[in-house]
Amino acid sequence: MQEITIKDDYIKLGQALKLAGLVSSGVEAKMLIQDGLVMVNNEVEERRGRKLYADDIFSLDGKEVKVTAL
Repeated sequence: MQEITIKDDYIKLGQALKLAGLVSSGVEAKMLIQDGLVMVNNEVEERRGRKLYADDIFSLDGKEVKVTAL
């Protein structure tokens, strides 16, 4: 499982997808999220602004990414 590290309290889902390299742009992230293709903690998430905190796990196309804090 891939991990991304955040220095703040949270990161928004669209930003996390870009940071993890799962999407190349914010527009791509927005479309995938709106289409219900992104999961957060094993539940479909359709809000691009969803805040992710340490230990949250998000996935796209079977690739899981865990959020960790500094």
